[in-house]
Amino acid sequence: MRSLMASFCGGLLLAAAIPASASVDGKLLDMLLANGSITAAQHAELSADLARETKAAQRAAGKQVKSEQLAALEQKLAWAANTQLKGDVRVRYENIHIEDELDNGGRDKDRQRIRARLGAFSQVNPEVEAGIQIASGGGKEARSTNQDMSDYFSKKDLWLDLAYIDYHPLQVPGLNVFGGKMKQPWLSVGDVIWDSDVNPEGAAATYKRQFGDAELFGSAGYFVLQDNIDGEGVQFEHDLRLYAGQVGARLAPADSVKVTLGGSVFGYDNDEDAPGTGALRANGNTTDEFRLYEAFGQLDLIGLPLPLSVYGQYVLNGAARGVDKGQDQAWLVGIMTRLFDVGVDYNYRDVQRNGVVGAFADSDFAAGYVGSRGHKLKLKYDLSKNFAVGASYFRAQSDVASRFTDDAGVSTLQMDVEAKF
Repeated sequence: MRSLMASFCGGLLLAAAIPASASVDGKLLDMLLANGSITAAQHAELSADLARETKAAQRAAGKQVKSEQLAALEQKLAWAANTQLKGDVRVRYENIHIEDELDNGGRDKDRQRIRARLGAFSQVNPEVEAGIQIASGGGKEARSTNQDMSDYFSKKDLWLDLAYIDYHPLQVPGLNVFGGKMKQPWLSVGDVIWDSDVNPEGAAATYKRQFGDAELFGSAGYFVLQDNIDGEGVQFEHDLRLYAGQVGARLAPADSVKVTLGGSVFGYDNDEDAPGTGALRANGNTTDEFRLYEAFGQLDLIGLPLPLSVYGQYVLNGAARGVDKGQDQAWLVGIMTRLFDVGVDYNYRDVQRNGVVGAFADSDFAAGYVGSRGHKLKLKYDLSKNFAVGASYFRAQSDVASRFTDDAGVSTLQMDVEAKF
């Protein structure tokens, strides 16, 4: 009798000692009920507590699993959150008329064109970005991503337009190191030297630093144009290559005045070693060597009733040779403003035959030929966000655009509708 009473009291103490939040095993409760340590009422109460605790534990475990799964998914998809998709589509009507050229089978054009570009630009980590872009184009022409609408509804080609890595170490703010096929790493205030569609291939570094109200910037790059250009070996010294360097400053002498000044050097190596007429002798060039020195500047006046920017560039080819070696300069001066919500850009330029590399100069002015001088007027109006219409008119006199007339007039009209996303 004394033993039974002790066992019963011990069971009560054990049941009382179990907190409501403890994980109580169901079998233990059955054993305590069987040996009389707890009553049926106590068994029922504790069993109910156990059921509630089990459900709560299951819910907590489920939430923990879901939280861990969500965290794992977010980690896997982190690249997507750090990646931007950008692109644009442009539809263009273009008319090119060159004096004394044939309307049928000549260099005159009257055509409809499209341009499509789509790029993915990702922040790989705080110090590294990578970019890839594909673009339309009627061929491998570096100066254009336009595609004629023709050829019986045929499928149109897409080309790799950008593929680069951008490393910007946190320890050196303002420094960016690029490798691959990249956007032009130098600043261009005009398009006398470089058409905006040209994306060079190689390695480059850019740097900028603020000093009070002034920002200093610079860039340097090594770019490969053609491997083994002279046919004498695969080593890099046999490649056609470009060395580029630029320094400049952005100044703010007043709150409503900004000034940009700078200079660039673009030196080509092995450009004279290509078989035949020279690798870079194109679109009116008569020299096969190029070492371009550029001075450029832009003045932005913000406080006027209309915004106003005046810009210009001057280029000298220090390596020109041959019968036209004296035609070694190019210059441009222009003005930009905004009038009644219409962007206006006008410039006048004179590009001598060997002042710049014809293969990379603006493809729209004078039908893409050097040895030309004249006007460019561009208008743009935003119909809504990221949707605009525009028109450009070029009027030039060219020594080489026509195969039948010197100093031929060249007129180009372009009308655009463009959507960006």
